[in-house]
Amino acid sequence: MAHVVLIGNLRQYTGDVTALDVDAATIRQLFRKLGEKFPELAPHLEEGLAVAIDGQIYQDALLEPIGPESEVHILPQIAGG
Repeated sequence: MAHVVLIGNLRQYTGDVTALDVDAATIRQLFRKLGEKFPELAPHLEEGLAVAIDGQIYQDALLEPIGPESEVHILPQIAGG
């Protein structure tokens, strides 16, 4: 199972849960499972978030694969400038 860390204000939608293990093969599947577990978080998952998988940051990550031992950080989207 991938270890998932929620960064920033996302914990307000999860009852202060900031880390958990989730069995998912892609970010889309991970977001679906997180949305099922935390319904208040669901609307926020696909808009304005970036994802880091094993240290690599992705802005549009829905189809990115997740390894069974991956560490996934979900964080506010990084703006360029």
